[in-house]
Amino acid sequence: MSAPHVPRRAVAALFLERQHLSRPGARRLTGAGLQAFVEQVCGLQIDSVNVIDRAHHLTLWSRFGPYDRAALERLVYRRRLLFEYLAHVACFVSTRDLPIWRGIMADLPARWTKRHGDPATTMPTREVEAAIAREGMLGNADFERPGGGRSGGWWGWKPATHALDYLWKAGRIAVHSRVHFQKRYALMERVLPGAREVAPLSREQFVRARILRSLAAMGAATHDDLHGYWTWPRVPAPEHRRAFSALAREGEVVGLRVEGSKQAWFARAADLPALERAARVRRPSRGTTLLCPFDSFLWHRERVHRLWGFHYRIEIYVPGHLRTHGYYTLPLMHEGQLVGRVDLKTHRERGVLEARHVHFEPWFASGASPPAASWGAPDRDAALAGLGGTLRSLATFLGAGRVTLGRVTPAKWKPAVAKAVRSA
Repeated sequence: MSAPHVPRRAVAALFLERQHLSRPGARRLTGAGLQAFVEQVCGLQIDSVNVIDRAHHLTLWSRFGPYDRAALERLVYRRRLLFEYLAHVACFVSTRDLPIWRGIMADLPARWTKRHGDPATTMPTREVEAAIAREGMLGNADFERPGGGRSGGWWGWKPATHALDYLWKAGRIAVHSRVHFQKRYALMERVLPGAREVAPLSREQFVRARILRSLAAMGAATHDDLHGYWTWPRVPAPEHRRAFSALAREGEVVGLRVEGSKQAWFARAADLPALERAARVRRPSRGTTLLCPFDSFLWHRERVHRLWGFHYRIEIYVPGHLRTHGYYTLPLMHEGQLVGRVDLKTHRERGVLEARHVHFEPWFASGASPPAASWGAPDRDAALAGLGGTLRSLATFLGAGRVTLGRVTPAKWKPAVAKAVRSA
């Protein structure tokens, strides 16, 4: 049987749905909604950059609007619906997925030893774990030598840091809480009682699960997408091919031909009806939002470029005079189209959210049709009103009483953007 032919817009529409962006900012944050979102997208990325807000807060705001931060703390660090581990990179992941994570944890020591040597002899794992067991909860700073020294025995800063990282990845300790964003570790059984009794997936089961879960998160994907989406732990190419081929033989994964693409695409067989429905959707997303650079929607940016014709990179590591759009720009999504990007900064001491540079995509500014996934060109006035509303929503979430506007590209749109921000 020949591979089904799927319109590009259907792949993009289903991706929006699976990333919980069909109604951005319109849902109320609940425990069930939070856990469903994190499970669906495979993880909520954590990052230390705090130009506007922490990455996980921005990603959740895009879906749930200005939610109660204290409620999130309770859901994560008291009810333990999520816990900190690695998926794309460091992420909050769902506790209901413990069999997957326990499989990775159980598999880690042998692979670590093969690559780096026995951790018991190359780093102070026993001493660090014993100290945490004795004290109940410790952070990295607690292992520095008194007086701030960074050399010497097992209490030296660098050896203890590596030991904490290994013990965390191996599931012997877990992040209990954070103080000023600094991790505080406790024994796994204190953070997630009963976790060590959870039956872990085998390595083969994990690789299969990762393929299927990644496909579910994206709706349809290429091999490049699969490798770029859920990235940890690294799975060698031969191992990935074996698992993928087995899933295809069993009929769980099917090939697709996607409009305008020469690459091979794949989906779960169970998602073919969803792709058919997505092809008939006239408006896959209702509303406007800004997307964090570390949002799961952007984990594999080449995918977004293929589907939307939107090239994005974060420019925090680009020298100032070489930046095109700004230090920390957030893609602007309106009605499912990526119509621009906004360089933002929070001035907490002044209670100001500064939109340093609002840059609209050339096709949108000129009134042309979108370059790739298309449900028709968005209405300009509606998009500007949506931008004003989403900036006000973000300012409310950040506790900023004022939004200021800097550059706008094209410059002639600045009065209209300023009016939209004032009117929101």
